[in-house]
Amino acid sequence: MKLRLGQYPAAIAQAAQHVNELEQNIAEIRQHLARLEGNADRVVAFETALKNDNQRKARRFEVLQVNHEYSRAIDALNRAVTEKANALAHLEHLRNEFSSTTYRFRVS
Repeated sequence: MKLRLGQYPAAIAQAAQHVNELEQNIAEIRQHLARLEGNADRVVAFETALKNDNQRKARRFEVLQVNHEYSRAIDALNRAVTEKANALAHLEHLRNEFSSTTYRFRVS
């Protein structure tokens, strides 16, 4: 769907705002993941049977793997990153169309 020349600035601004909202959502998900990882680190830190870093890393991995909230957050992050990539592509498409339309308008 082609927009009229005057419609592009608002459409571009709206698309950019959507990208910003997705970026904020991604940051919130990453912060949530960091809290969950911090909790896993805390659990591992108090397990005295773990003798070295490799055992602690393996145990941390196990703790996170059984945490359904962590799995859901990872899935949400993957979806949000994909959605942001699509939103950026849409924004770039609008900018290119606007640039092309503006160029044709000036040449005519």
